[in-house]
Amino acid sequence: MSTILQKPPIASKLPQVGTTIFTTMGKLAQENNAINLSQGFPDFSCSDKLIELVNHYMKSGFNQYPPMQGVMPLRERISEMVEGLYNTSYNPDTEITITAGATQAIYTAISALVKEEDEVIVFEPAYDCYTPAILMNGATPVYAQLNQPDFSVNWNSVKKLISHRTKMIIINSPHNPSGTVLTAKDMKELEKLTNNTDIIILSDEVYEHMCFTKEPHQSVARYKNLADRSVLVSSFGKTIHTTGWKIGYVCAPANLMTEFRKVHQYLVFCVNHPMQLAIADFMKDAANYLEVKNFYKQKRDYFIKLIKGSKFTYEQSTGTYFQLLKYDGISSEKDVDFAIRLTKEHKLASIPLSVFYHENVDNKLLRFCFAKKEETLEKAAEVLCKL
Repeated sequence: MSTILQKPPIASKLPQVGTTIFTTMGKLAQENNAINLSQGFPDFSCSDKLIELVNHYMKSGFNQYPPMQGVMPLRERISEMVEGLYNTSYNPDTEITITAGATQAIYTAISALVKEEDEVIVFEPAYDCYTPAILMNGATPVYAQLNQPDFSVNWNSVKKLISHRTKMIIINSPHNPSGTVLTAKDMKELEKLTNNTDIIILSDEVYEHMCFTKEPHQSVARYKNLADRSVLVSSFGKTIHTTGWKIGYVCAPANLMTEFRKVHQYLVFCVNHPMQLAIADFMKDAANYLEVKNFYKQKRDYFIKLIKGSKFTYEQSTGTYFQLLKYDGISSEKDVDFAIRLTKEHKLASIPLSVFYHENVDNKLLRFCFAKKEETLEKAAEVLCKL
């Protein structure tokens, strides 16, 4: 007599979460042989010098576990870079940790510092990894919508969202997906809002070197009262055109970093050894991060010039390597439907903005990545101008 084995029921921790839009649109682009301006990665190579350095360290035998916190030469380089940019000093021994990309850093920070019944304020549209990490840790996301059409913050509204349960506020500047930046005035409002509280700031600054405004990038590291309560997350993937290497870093005061490392050591333990050493050498030349701003500003300007004859409308991106385009003069379709049709019928992939809202707010906006070769942007613009 055979026994029927029943599979155990699964109580999903993320019942509302499916495959990310980036995976979906990337797969759709591949299936339809479409120009992929959806996912945020370059279609050009990183520096040959950087590849040579990785090869050098691999051949030199640095192929085993590095220190859990990251190799000291890279942590020292980050400390020098942050101090030079923002005039704030982080101790490389106790206040800087190398991570497996920014997404891991964000998840680790939330896991280490947020508990059940805590509340975390999230600005929408929000990058898609914030809310799942909050929910996985039993906390509650509290949403503050950015103003339209400029994606500015209404700080009076944010103030009303703060309660005795507010543990963390997540900020992201330059902002993905909107391509906008927080100003010095914004940072002072945040400083005022969190003064004399126990609120922690999680500051996602992976596009820190792509701020196109006259005012420099407003890192939390510029403001002592914010820096003392903040976990600053950044990424080398965006800066040195190596998104597939998944190497990021976190800067935070020692008391927060101690808790961060407790989780980090059991989540990934450590990060690619030869690549860390290669990046440490590569970043000795400050031009390798200081020139990124002008490099992407030129690409933004070129892309905008190419689409001026189209029926899309836009507010010029002031940060990141993304440009939003509004299509309400072309179609009344939902943005997800329009993005799918654009990919299938016109062979151009983008990201619909509604997916970055928990209630799928649809403002007829698509996000396009301009971190591409000129010929890629030209082909994409040709499609856009024909619609």
